[in-house]
Amino acid sequence: MMKKATFEEILNQDGVLVYRTRGVSMVPMLRQNRDLVVIRVPEKRLEPLDTALYKRGSDYILHRVIGVADDHYLIRGDNTFVIEHVPFVNVIGVLTEFKRRGKTYSVTDKAYLRYARLWNAIYPLRVFYRRSRAFAVRIARKLGVLPLIKKVLRHE
Repeated sequence: MMKKATFEEILNQDGVLVYRTRGVSMVPMLRQNRDLVVIRVPEKRLEPLDTALYKRGSDYILHRVIGVADDHYLIRGDNTFVIEHVPFVNVIGVLTEFKRRGKTYSVTDKAYLRYARLWNAIYPLRVFYRRSRAFAVRIARKLGVLPLIKKVLRHE
């Protein structure tokens, strides 16, 4: 049985890696099992809003760079709330384009860059919404009205 090549091996050999995304950490930009991503070896240090492919243990993670420090990147998925400190050496690739329903979207496209800037800028609002919703659910649960609220929201 032949050993399956790692992402690093594919990037070193071909200079490009194309694969279908898995997971929900980059929603709404990338959808699981729908979008193809094109990853290339970084030619220079990444910048905020770049999307890095890096290795965490034996897992490969594709998340957005939100900051750059002396020896690591600050990285967060579009659909996550935790900032990771990823050493430069762990980053093996950078997203250059993605494909959805036969159409290719470049990360240099103005519409894509507007999305990336906006999604990063509204992060505090997303955190506020998440915390407010969790607080409301806790209160509804304590008051015993959560099942009723869920029923009304389902229009039953």
